[in-house]
Amino acid sequence: MQSTSRFRFMKSRHVARITALHATMNDFQYDRHAHEEYALGVTLAGRQDFFSNGEFHRSPPGSVITLHPDEVHDGHAGGDDALDYVMLYIHPDELDPLIANAMGVQGLQATRLAPTLMKDVPLRDEIIALSRMIEEQETSQIEQEYALYRIAAHLAERAGNFAPNERARRPDSLLERAKDFIHENARYDISLDDISHSAHISKYHFLRTFRTQYGITPHQYVLNCRVNAARRHLENGESVMEAALCCGFSDLSHFNRRFKRIYGMTPRQYQAHIFT
Repeated sequence: MQSTSRFRFMKSRHVARITALHATMNDFQYDRHAHEEYALGVTLAGRQDFFSNGEFHRSPPGSVITLHPDEVHDGHAGGDDALDYVMLYIHPDELDPLIANAMGVQGLQATRLAPTLMKDVPLRDEIIALSRMIEEQETSQIEQEYALYRIAAHLAERAGNFAPNERARRPDSLLERAKDFIHENARYDISLDDISHSAHISKYHFLRTFRTQYGITPHQYVLNCRVNAARRHLENGESVMEAALCCGFSDLSHFNRRFKRIYGMTPRQYQAHIFT
């Protein structure tokens, strides 16, 4: 099969901390990773196969994918046809207040908003509409803000009728403490002992339970945090080398490899897309 993998990232010029991705792929597979943002996507053509939240999913055309911040997932094209999809990456600071307001609550308190994979035509259309607004960069600020509000209102309505599974409802508090330590110290050369001590659990129990809970090894999670942090530096206009060194990558080739496995392109290519 001829390679047709293409990735285009675009940041909104009007609403802070929103990035749109339009991807076509048939010969690329994402490593397991997690984002700091909500990831709201729609499969346009082909089929998207992915692991998330302890389960394997198959997303046919028209399906909506909802990934919460820090939710580990991977992804690749399923079947023989190329996969075509759009994805919105929306930072919780942008989306959470809108959803909380629509729900009439002060805060979301780790509320799970929707199932990972679902059929929802109105939400599908709203995600596609905002993605196209960002891609075309021809709409006004108020149009994009209203489109984001409509997505938030729909998710708020969904959240009131959705019962999450046990894994999502009861995160392990000690493992959450370990994750916080990783986020704060990922740029350093931290050890398994450092992480497990921060959570007051044995190294062996930590190793066993972390992957069971999150579907990713601690080492992979550390690298994932470094890549996400480096992406922020790239979006702030820093050089690839500066981003790599600030975030714990001493080897530029290693940084390039890890970044491409998560975003489908090199850090330099990603930066060129963002500032186009």
